[in-house]
Amino acid sequence: MNYSPISPLKIGDHVRILATARGANESELQLAKSLLESWGLQVSFGTTIGKKEHQFGGTKEERLADFQQAIDDPEIKAIWIARGGYGTIQLIDAIDFSAFTSARSAGSAEAEPTTIIGYSDVTLLHGKLQSLGFSSVHSFMPLELKNKPVSSVESLRKTLFGESQILSIQNTFSLTSQVINAPVVGGNLSIVYSMLGSDTFPETEGHILFIEEIDEYLYHIERMMYSLKRAGKLKGLKALLVGGMTDIKDHEIAFGKNAEEIMLSLTADGDYPVIFNFPAGHIKDHRTLQLGKKMHIEITTDMINFTP
Repeated sequence: MNYSPISPLKIGDHVRILATARGANESELQLAKSLLESWGLQVSFGTTIGKKEHQFGGTKEERLADFQQAIDDPEIKAIWIARGGYGTIQLIDAIDFSAFTSARSAGSAEAEPTTIIGYSDVTLLHGKLQSLGFSSVHSFMPLELKNKPVSSVESLRKTLFGESQILSIQNTFSLTSQVINAPVVGGNLSIVYSMLGSDTFPETEGHILFIEEIDEYLYHIERMMYSLKRAGKLKGLKALLVGGMTDIKDHEIAFGKNAEEIMLSLTADGDYPVIFNFPAGHIKDHRTLQLGKKMHIEITTDMINFTP
């Protein structure tokens, strides 16, 4: 599939911060607002910011209306989702994405589709956009900014403004030297798993599938991987790219395999590398990548270099 790339932001562009899942208050988002303004961007808060409906940033109707208004407004160039948790699935089937398809048909700068930024629960939005042929930005949330190092923040800035970056990790699994060029799709493993059988699930064959996870039991990691395999979603990959596997749990009676061993065993029949420790996910130094964009991966004897 050919994906429409995100449009690099320019000085003066407008970014909206809003909630599609759990709620947030303006006071909690001032650091993110100041950061974006220091980059020369205009920033506004959606109507969901400050609203509360149990754990959510407003009712389903309020969150849907806020997100819909933002993607339909041609003046808003990017949406940074305030926080994750749970709730985007309540909206996904009711969102009208015709503003994206209309923008692609128009082909003008004034009609560029909105850039969606976030991760974890936002994987639902990423999956929907990739299934429609659009790119989006997998990055940390505004509420996490106070705990992010300069490297994470700079990675986000470079991605949003269209600047190149190279990420490097050690080749600790003795992967064969090779070069891979393919679009990257995916996100949080639990959310990717939850999209099976829906029109939100992106195309994976011929792609690099990226996954990351937090706070799951090992047996459930295996269940989700088995489900992806049985559905044919691990077949024909160019690479399986594994980010943070954070706070993965086991029972008192040990499961017997760690997350890496689970993934290696279920992809052993695939003719593609499984790359662990990619710096993205529920980790402190979360680097930004553009989903739906071709990633260049160069595996050498000692290192793995990524140009996302």
